[in-house]
Amino acid sequence: MAFGTQDDTDDVMNEINMTPMVDIMLVLLIIFIITVPVMKHSVNIDLPRATNEAQNIKPETVRLSVDAQGSYFLNETAITDEDLAPRLKAAAAQNPQPDLHIRGDKSVRYERVAQAMATAQQAGLRKIGFITEPRN
Repeated sequence: MAFGTQDDTDDVMNEINMTPMVDIMLVLLIIFIITVPVMKHSVNIDLPRATNEAQNIKPETVRLSVDAQGSYFLNETAITDEDLAPRLKAAAAQNPQPDLHIRGDKSVRYERVAQAMATAQQAGLRKIGFITEPRN
């Protein structure tokens, strides 16, 4: 074991090792073989066309108030219980459908407000909201 002597097996390699490059190329070939048929067998879908214009149609607001005695007021006009359902059905038939804002007095029985909500739902109104006043 002498330092400085060189064996014939320790010669410097002056060729490029092609094995790693061939391995990478084979892996890429397999990936392309698998993915190309998947891309060709895609489902053709005719998508609808849409515009990006904002709609400026704002629905009107129908205000339903319930006072302390349980009486209904539709847009500040007194209305009977029997007239409430047909008026709400007429509002539900409008296009675009208006929003219904229910405003109940704090001393009214909840039953009256629940009856108004049920009538509005049966009439077909989809957007129902409550109006409250902030605490001071």
